[in-house]
Amino acid sequence: MSTGRPWRVVRSVGLGWLIGALVLLPALATAQQPRRGGTLVYIVTAEPPSFDGHRETTFAMLHPVKPHYNYLVKFDTQNYPKVVGDLAESWTVSRDGRTYTFKIRQGVRWHDGSPLTARDIKATYDKIIFPKEGVISARQAMYHMVQRVEAPDAQTVVFRLKFASPGFVEKLASPFNFVYKAEILERDPRWYERNIMGTGPFRFVEYVRGSHWVGRRHDEYFKPGLPYLDGFRALFIGSRSAMIAALKSGQALIEFRGVSPAERDDLVRTLGDRIAVQEQPWNCNLIVVFNTRRKPFDDARVRRALTLAVDRWGGSQALSQIALVRPVGAVMRPGSEYAMSQAELMRLAGYGRNITAARQQARQLLREAGVPEGFSFTLKNRNIQMPYEPVGVYLVDQWRQIGLNVRHEQQETARYLADQRAGNYEATVDFACDFIDDPDVQLVKFLSADVSPLNYGGYIDRQLDAWYFRQSRTTDKAERTRIIRQFERRLLDEQAYVMYVLWWWRIIPYWRTLQGYKTTTNHYVEPDLEVYWLSP
Repeated sequence: MSTGRPWRVVRSVGLGWLIGALVLLPALATAQQPRRGGTLVYIVTAEPPSFDGHRETTFAMLHPVKPHYNYLVKFDTQNYPKVVGDLAESWTVSRDGRTYTFKIRQGVRWHDGSPLTARDIKATYDKIIFPKEGVISARQAMYHMVQRVEAPDAQTVVFRLKFASPGFVEKLASPFNFVYKAEILERDPRWYERNIMGTGPFRFVEYVRGSHWVGRRHDEYFKPGLPYLDGFRALFIGSRSAMIAALKSGQALIEFRGVSPAERDDLVRTLGDRIAVQEQPWNCNLIVVFNTRRKPFDDARVRRALTLAVDRWGGSQALSQIALVRPVGAVMRPGSEYAMSQAELMRLAGYGRNITAARQQARQLLREAGVPEGFSFTLKNRNIQMPYEPVGVYLVDQWRQIGLNVRHEQQETARYLADQRAGNYEATVDFACDFIDDPDVQLVKFLSADVSPLNYGGYIDRQLDAWYFRQSRTTDKAERTRIIRQFERRLLDEQAYVMYVLWWWRIIPYWRTLQGYKTTTNHYVEPDLEVYWLSP
């Protein structure tokens, strides 16, 4: 697991400067004392398909919804990827690494005034790990090592594992693991898809679709002195120009996902030293998923041809100037502990430097598979402009260069996700974004479709499943790396079930009025509104 670097990048611009100097600052909280009061207004560029963290995979749900909830344990955004207790006061691990015992804080109350107990924690993780029929748990397979969850008393939760699992506490700290009320889940396990009831620092006020989401301070919050803010208001703004205008005017102070280099420079020119910018490698990537249940995408030769046709190195150089994408990599984030070296990457289909030879090979594979010149298909994509639109346009252009005619269809988030889950597409731009650099987390999306709900390609591959479960139990790093490489080669090259395009690069501009904010390698553990405050 990558531990990250003990610094953050802050770009500061004084008057008369176009782009100021990059300064490396120690990862310390600001010297200012936190101040109570005020409402933080921020932007969310898409709307939630549902409100259920256990079901969804998108920031569009997390960014407005997570301030209403707590976690058993969570990532400390000031010291990421350190895990700290949230509802858990403390925990212990047995000598054999198979029993985790958590002591739950007393005095925690739901927003309806009732007390939280260990029964709620157990019910939450039972829903995530052992969902009832008809309930979608997106990350269920990630917890395959859990045998059962127990609540022996009101203040104790015990996880019994089938085998010791590296990084188990980090997996429990997933920012999607909102703790839900047992009584509600027993009555209706899907209630949380359209309703809010948490213990978090902010109570739910209202959601107006197409406009905003509002929360106000939970005055009976169990953490003394927190939150500092009186409330928050998330504005749903899908247009990039409107988003940048809102940031320039101060209507909103931040958007927690990221902007392009050109958008950053525009904000810097306008706002000068009123704005700061933090930049960070991003644990996020756009991938293309092929529907293996439809011809000709059931043929590995066709899928391999499509990945061979894409010039990732040239794309990185061109797209990084206009979009928030940059590094070339495979399944594990470039620069992280288990990432492929460049030499290893270049042995995969679509990662070589000779794009002319790769496209000749792609055309030959298409001919062998019986795909005619000018074959047409539709690439479905999300209607979030950055970086989905420029990457989608780039892919269409790359495939035209091997004689294919591709239609680019962009969809609103809820429809986009519904079509992916239903298999209503030929090829789709998907995202592979995660909350930590851990093979169990990164690889789970690509297990067989009957094992992982995150697999939208429809393929069944027991070899990938076997390698996944084997690496999860392997404590020797060299052996674990070897298994991960086998997994990546089969996924991206031999079978080409999916293709990785480019990894993202986070650029977060924000008004200096916002204090306590610190970026991380992902846009899922943020925002952490209980620790932010506003300066005068």
